[in-house]
Amino acid sequence: MDKYSFLNTAHTSFFSELYDKYLVNPDSVEPSWRAFFQGFDFGLESSLGELDIDENRTTAIVNGNKSEMPESLQKEFQVIRLIDGYRSRGHLFTETNPVRERRHYEPTLDIQNFGLEESDLATVFNAGDIIGIGPCSLNEIIRHLQSIYCDAIGVEYMFIRKPEKVKWIQDWINVNDNHPNFDSDRKKHILKKLNHAISFETFLHTKYVGQKRFSLEGNESLIPALDVIVERAAEMGVKQFVMGMAHRGRLNVLTNIFGKSAKDIFSEFDGKDYEQEIFDGDVKYHLGWTSDRKSDNGNKIKMNIAPNPSHLETVGAVVEGIARAKQDAHYQDDFSKVLPIVVHGDAAIAGQGVVYELVQMANLDGYKTGGTIHIVVNNQIGFTTNYLDARTSTYCTDVAKVTLSPVLHVNADDAEAVVHASLFALEYRMRFASDVFIDLLGYRKYGHNEGDEPRFTQPKLYKAIAKHKNPRDIYAERLMQEGVIDDTYVAELEKQYKDSLEEKLEDSRKEDKTVITPFMADEWKGFENVREWEMMETFDTTFDKDKLTKIAKVLTELPKGKKFLRKVEKLVNDRHNMFFESDNLDWAMGELLAYGSLLEEGFAVRMSGQDVERGTFSHRHAVMKVEESEEEVILLNMLSEEQAKFQIYNSLLSEYGVVGFDYGYAMASPNTLTIWEAQFGDFSNGAQIMIDQYISAAEDKWKLQNGLVMLLPHGYEGQGAEHSSARMERYLQLCAKDNMYIADVTTPAQMFHILRRQMKANFRKPLIIFTPKSLLRHPKAVSKISDLTEGSFQEVIDDETADAKKVKSLVFCTGKFYYDLLAVKEEQNRDDVALVRVEQLFPLPEEKMKEVMVKYKNADDFVWAQEEPRNMGAWSHLLMHFSEVQKFRVASRRFYAAPAAGSAVRSKMRHQQVIDYVFDKSKDNMFKPKDLK
Repeated sequence: MDKYSFLNTAHTSFFSELYDKYLVNPDSVEPSWRAFFQGFDFGLESSLGELDIDENRTTAIVNGNKSEMPESLQKEFQVIRLIDGYRSRGHLFTETNPVRERRHYEPTLDIQNFGLEESDLATVFNAGDIIGIGPCSLNEIIRHLQSIYCDAIGVEYMFIRKPEKVKWIQDWINVNDNHPNFDSDRKKHILKKLNHAISFETFLHTKYVGQKRFSLEGNESLIPALDVIVERAAEMGVKQFVMGMAHRGRLNVLTNIFGKSAKDIFSEFDGKDYEQEIFDGDVKYHLGWTSDRKSDNGNKIKMNIAPNPSHLETVGAVVEGIARAKQDAHYQDDFSKVLPIVVHGDAAIAGQGVVYELVQMANLDGYKTGGTIHIVVNNQIGFTTNYLDARTSTYCTDVAKVTLSPVLHVNADDAEAVVHASLFALEYRMRFASDVFIDLLGYRKYGHNEGDEPRFTQPKLYKAIAKHKNPRDIYAERLMQEGVIDDTYVAELEKQYKDSLEEKLEDSRKEDKTVITPFMADEWKGFENVREWEMMETFDTTFDKDKLTKIAKVLTELPKGKKFLRKVEKLVNDRHNMFFESDNLDWAMGELLAYGSLLEEGFAVRMSGQDVERGTFSHRHAVMKVEESEEEVILLNMLSEEQAKFQIYNSLLSEYGVVGFDYGYAMASPNTLTIWEAQFGDFSNGAQIMIDQYISAAEDKWKLQNGLVMLLPHGYEGQGAEHSSARMERYLQLCAKDNMYIADVTTPAQMFHILRRQMKANFRKPLIIFTPKSLLRHPKAVSKISDLTEGSFQEVIDDETADAKKVKSLVFCTGKFYYDLLAVKEEQNRDDVALVRVEQLFPLPEEKMKEVMVKYKNADDFVWAQEEPRNMGAWSHLLMHFSEVQKFRVASRRFYAAPAAGSAVRSKMRHQQVIDYVFDKSKDNMFKPKDLK
């Protein structure tokens, strides 16, 4: 009996729908049908081998069984395969490039590649139901497929694995064959925004000849795209927008989307000095902006565009952090109300690795923001690099496939298609809380900047660009043909806009100084900009003992009825004993109590980094797992009903992206103690761009305060070159005036007070703390409860055991090295040596160091001791900031290229040599080439 005889009588539309469902998600169809379709596919993919074709019937082999299939049904399947081909590969054959031919791809979408012939074109197929047009001829089906997939918009989405998303996309683009149906008012509005974009650039080009502006020309349709996203999103309930973009087109976006007055931009072009003296400012196309905008429908929305450096993609991570901070603070129940938009360049999104890090954050608990709209301003060139030299992937947006995000490739000359694609992107994000990408394929009218000559490297391309009409004129001609506007309409629009620009230019030239508007001023009300000497003030960081005891009780008792690992139970019990019995608090206890005290005072705490929940060295255990269920227990969130929220997240294996995210979070949430911890201090090397461009310089460039804390484990314990040094010399080299705090603290109480100082001050500065590894469990690195509840952070800690009259050698040191020196001092009973700890390295406590030197007036030997090589560590910093060190002798390792030796034996020997020299100046072999060691 023929196992598949039912194929002869069933209706072909049923097979069409079922096969289409199978193509999207094979597991969604009934197993016997799946087996049949698999057999059919196998035959079809073998160039119709395994399919015996005669004039009237086809035999399909399924699971070794032969079944005769009506030719009409077999053709239906082939048409469905054709439809699937357009869905999967139609984007390769679009009309999306406005200035040059597309590359050619094989195989094409010719019907012969799907087992169909010219004679089939007039045949009616039920497969038309799949694209929403019902039974119709193959000719008509192809026409619709060309319109949906191969016109001005190419859609990549068939790699998405969730059927509901795929179906939603197909339903959306099948309407009007993926073409908009705008009324005349909407069309005129699009033309108006295009005119704003083009007239603004033309005005700057004529008024500021030769000045860099990184114009949007060639991609002006970005302006109507952003405009429709903002307007429609406001209708859908979005309250705040956070946007990041590099310099290309930024001034245009600031004026025509964010409402920054052209007057202010003209002042910046005129090169006037800044009204404020305390910062240096930045070039005009790097500045941030915050504004309140009222949409056309009267919805109030907050607009934020983050300041950016020339490292093009850096700002994306910052934007995500800002968005998440706003969501956590105001919209915890509905992240969709804050919409991040990141505008990329084509060469940058393909070439810079931070984009991959950013994309990988999209759905992680600690970093998700409810979906981001990514827009690529695709100039088809990077500086002078042709796209063929800029990437290996087919598209610059192929990173989107990492998170299965849909991509729309759009011809930037087709303004309506651009707006249509933007609406798709917004609706997809709002429905699925997922990322979506728009590849806005245009060109760059001039070179990298307006003074560059692009024909040096792309003569053929720029010959075509020189003859090419701008998107406004292209669209205006189309609207005239449709009878929407007359031939004077554009000239009137242009005159009105240019007249307004002339007026603002005249106003700007009446001003003597440029005023920089603070970014996110609402979030920073009550905070002051301070100078270096104000950073050195003592802040009240004490905390009531009874309240601290209540916090300690919660932190030292596990929930009843839950089973934890024995090691965890012992750790919590030890913490109970150290607080309630021995009064010797270790490092982790001091740190956790700092968080608890701040939480009780209403300051939220956010920490992220690799393995921060337990701590790289298993010291923190801020998150504990129930053994059987792996339920997470966070004792710091069990303090009281009134407490602020404690959030801690193990990050992805990223430094650059995560530090950028956390920096953005701190930028938008000054009342949250935001911490990033490196697994080892030298891992921060991976975030060097963030450190150089934002952390150390943002206040000076952009008037931005930021309280991000970076915890960098540092100390020489024979672990080799990679895990010894946090490279403190790099941070210290970046210190100037009042830009950040740098500390290398040595006790739990110091850690407690410095973290509390970070929030109790009425200003915010980045804080870099070189944290210990061996001191986490060092028997001497402990503090009393009274050390926490009383006192304050000590920039310098004097040697309490020293008798000033007896001291001949005064040794200044920092960090963990103090305990190494202390062990030798005690062992040798050296009462002629005083060990003084410099706990804060910037701002350097010069006066307190001088006071210490005066105190030990009998000392005739002054030493700076460090475990790092001479060309590393804090020595060069002291030379620049503390003139008294000119008379110091330096005890350090020699000059080395690597921070430490890989051999534990060699490392120990070098370490001991430094210690020996601290206590006996005759043992200096610093410059004696006794051996190669």
